[in-house]
Amino acid sequence: MADKPKFAMYWAAACGGCDIALLGINEKILDFAEAFEPVFWPCVMDGKKSDIEGLADGALALTFFNGAIRTEEDEAMARLLRKKSAVFVAFGSCAVEGCMPGLSNLSSADDHLITVYLDNPSTTVTDPAVVPRLSTRVAEGELRLPGLYDTVRSVRQTVDIDYMIPGCPPEAHQLEAVMELFMGTSGLPEKGAVLGAGTRALCEECPRIRSWTGREQRRLRFRRLYEIIPDSTRCLIDQGIVCMGPATRGGCTALCPGANMPCIGCYGAPAGVADQGAAMLSALASITDAGSAGQPEEAMQREVEAAFEPIVDPVGTFYKFSLAHALLNRARPASPVTDEAADRKGKGRA
Repeated sequence: MADKPKFAMYWAAACGGCDIALLGINEKILDFAEAFEPVFWPCVMDGKKSDIEGLADGALALTFFNGAIRTEEDEAMARLLRKKSAVFVAFGSCAVEGCMPGLSNLSSADDHLITVYLDNPSTTVTDPAVVPRLSTRVAEGELRLPGLYDTVRSVRQTVDIDYMIPGCPPEAHQLEAVMELFMGTSGLPEKGAVLGAGTRALCEECPRIRSWTGREQRRLRFRRLYEIIPDSTRCLIDQGIVCMGPATRGGCTALCPGANMPCIGCYGAPAGVADQGAAMLSALASITDAGSAGQPEEAMQREVEAAFEPIVDPVGTFYKFSLAHALLNRARPASPVTDEAADRKGKGRA
C-alpha cells in the first residue's frame, strides 16, 4: 500500500455527479485501486484538509478536481491540491468550464442570498430576517463560513492544470480509457490535452440524417420540444429543435439525440472553438431563413425575432455549461454589499 502512487479527488461547486461517474466504471475501479492509493476523496472516504497540508509538495501522483470555484474554500482547496499534486486534472464540466454554477454569473452573490433567504416564496422570513454572514460569535467561539464569490470561475481559470476531462458528467467508457492511460506505461499526452472526449463536433458521431438541401427547406421558426414528437431518424435541427450538436465536442456517442432528445452541450465546445454559445448562434443563423435582400430592416428584425421567439432562455440554452468561459462571462455586477442589499429590502440581518 505504502509504495502505491497517491490519488485524490475533490468536490467543489458541483452536484456530485462526477464522483458517481467515476464509481460508474464498475469493476474497473478495483483495477484503479490496485494501481493507486486513494488518500483524499471526501465523497467516499473520511479525510481532512490537514492530511493534505501535511504532504510534501507533489506527493499526490494524481488529483481529479471536480466542481467550479464558487467560494473562498473552493479556491483554497484548488490551490492546495495543485501544490501537492504531480498531475492535476480538471474533471468534468464544472471544473473545465464552470458548467451550471457558472449561470449564477448572471447575478451577484447578494442577489442569490436575497432570493434564497428573503424573497423565496417557500421561505418563512423571520423578524429580523436572517442572511448568512461570514462570521458569527457564539458561546463556544467564532463560527466562520467561506465567502461566496460574485463570479464563478472554472478551476482552470484559477490554477495551472495538466489535463481536462469534459462532460456533465464524463461518460463511463471514456473514463475507463482515461484510467487505463494513467495506469499504463506508455506515457501521458502533452500537458493541456483534453482527455476522454473527441475533437470534432457531436454531429460527426450522430446517426441522424440531415435532410435539408436548400433554402426552401430552412426553418422560419424554431420549436420548443413539447410542441412536436420529433422523427427519431432526422436531424433535430432540421425539425426546428435547438440541438447543440454543431457546437459541442463529441465523445458521448450522441446519447441524448439517440433518446430523441436534443444535445444540451455538456461536453463543451469542440477543439478550436473559443465560445460555444456564439458558435451555436452562428450555426442557427446560417439556417434561419429570416429576411431577404432589399427587405426593410424593421421587417427583417421582426422575422428574426419571430424565428427565435421560442428560445425563451437564450443564455441557459447556449451557455448552459460554458458561461464562465464565454466571451460574455458574466452580467455587470450589481448590489455590491450584502448588508446594503438587505437594507434596500427593508430587512435586517442576524
